[in-house]
Amino acid sequence: MATLGDVHAEVPAETGKNLVACMVCRLLKTFDQRVLETTTINYNGMVAVLDPTSSWAAKWLHVGKRMPGCYALRVQADLPQHIEDILDNNNITWHRTGD
Repeated sequence: MATLGDVHAEVPAETGKNLVACMVCRLLKTFDQRVLETTTINYNGMVAVLDPTSSWAAKWLHVGKRMPGCYALRVQADLPQHIEDILDNNNITWHRTGD
C-alpha cells in the first residue's frame, strides 16, 4: 500500500500557457496530461504543495487530503452536468466555480 510519501502528482515540466487546471481538484497538468472534459485553461494563480497534510495552503484550498503537486488557486469554469452528477452520486467532494 502506498503512503502519502510514495504518492505524488507529476510536476508540470513547463509553465505558462501550456498548463490546464482540473475542475474537480484544481491540480495543474500540461496539455499532454489533460482530460478534456474536466480541465480548463481558465484558472488563476498556482501553489506547489509538498506535504498536503501539514500545509496551510493545502488546507485553505481544501486539497489537504490530495497528493503533493501544483494546484490552481482558483478555477473559473463549470463542469459538464453529467460529470457533476457522477461526482455527486459517488459522494466525491469537489469545489464549484468560485469556491
